[in-house]
Amino acid sequence: MRLLYLLLLLLPLLFTLSSSQTFPKGYSLNCGALSGTKIDGREWISDSAYISTGTPKNVTPSVLHPTLATVRSFNYQVKKHCYSVPVYRGAKYLLRSTYFYGAVNGPDHPSPPVFVQIVDGTLWTVVNTTIDYANGNSTLYEGVFLAQGKNMSFCIGSNNYTDSDPFISALEFLIVGGSLYNTTDFTKFGLSLVARSSFGYSGSPIRYPDDQFDRIWEPYGQGNSTKGNTDNVSVSGFWNLPPLKIFETHIGSDQLESLELRWPPASLPSSKYYVALYFADDAAGSRIFNISVNGITYFRDLNAISSGVVVFANQWPLSGPTTVTLTPTANSSLGPLINAGEVFEVLSLGERTLTRDVIALERIKKSLRNPPLDWNGDPCMPQQYAWTGITCSTGPRIRVVTLNLTSMELSGSLSPFVANMTALTNIWLGNNSLSGHIPDLGSLTLLETLHLEDNQFDGEIPSSLGNISTLHEV
Repeated sequence: MRLLYLLLLLLPLLFTLSSSQTFPKGYSLNCGALSGTKIDGREWISDSAYISTGTPKNVTPSVLHPTLATVRSFNYQVKKHCYSVPVYRGAKYLLRSTYFYGAVNGPDHPSPPVFVQIVDGTLWTVVNTTIDYANGNSTLYEGVFLAQGKNMSFCIGSNNYTDSDPFISALEFLIVGGSLYNTTDFTKFGLSLVARSSFGYSGSPIRYPDDQFDRIWEPYGQGNSTKGNTDNVSVSGFWNLPPLKIFETHIGSDQLESLELRWPPASLPSSKYYVALYFADDAAGSRIFNISVNGITYFRDLNAISSGVVVFANQWPLSGPTTVTLTPTANSSLGPLINAGEVFEVLSLGERTLTRDVIALERIKKSLRNPPLDWNGDPCMPQQYAWTGITCSTGPRIRVVTLNLTSMELSGSLSPFVANMTALTNIWLGNNSLSGHIPDLGSLTLLETLHLEDNQFDGEIPSSLGNISTLHEV
């Protein structure tokens, strides 16, 4: 049985956007830039304080937007590189990543590499900018995610198709209103934008200040588009708080005939989608119609009134080409219309490494002078991007069970926080240059194997090791 939620909202005006509103709170990172700058009245800051790997590079072709003039480039032989950005726990964030290749990998790699992006241990999407770059355009990816800790990680990961260094031009973490898309359980799901369109509109993309959260509404125009009067439209009270400007235009007609849209334009992978459709009309007659998506009834007897209507589905199954059909009912005096729409793929969030183990590993990382380069982001998830030397358990409670950094040319000390990783069964740290005291490991009651040979430890061997009944190899 399909999991399906539909809701019709007919809400009065709660407030209107004022000209004094400020840009959404959060972070706008100009990746690869050496210093901050103000662009179109908006503050962009260097990304250098939020990532420890990668190389800033300048883009040689001329670009239309200053944020595309630099990138941060990453060694593709290191499986992931991660930003860590402070956030407000429990807030919803719009994450937007922007890519413009600019041939930064040299003449031997004229086409941009393909790679993946990861948010808090969940594989978000494959980044493929080849077509956009060939047409001289940048590529944007946008999603909505809940901050479940004090920091959010955003990672660039190499995959089997990555043949040169991945890169990123800009990265944004913007707080959005608590009511936005609030029928989604963001503790279990994230939303990845597929399309956000203003129908019948042919101008520049609509965004801040028209949209107070700087969502980008792309124009989607057709020959039968017309411009409507928004004097009586009052839609700011919708949970998703769309900008008033999207109701200035629509696609539709007064003729009593069906309206068919091939939207979103791209063919979709088989998945569940959040779909929101927006309508408003101040015509004298009645405009009542049924909505179907790929021939399946989406909503019946929608009355497009002047105060505005939004109809949305939480998890609507879609696959391949998508057609939205609006069919007038027998009691309608006018044909159907539509003003705007949003489609997000619903992402199931992956599990995350137990916080206790994450904190311990971060302390171990700080105690090492040269930790592995991919020790960033979630240590265990996604599984194919687990930290070097880390093996993790499976199931609902992700723990680190093996720490194997044998012959990694490590120096520094072994943090006593390793004793907090109480699920460890194997520690292999032999043939390095670790020094200092061996910490008390008595709390590791599941430990079976301990290899610390060929290092530079001093002091006594902790007597507590003799109390670990499972330990059989030292």
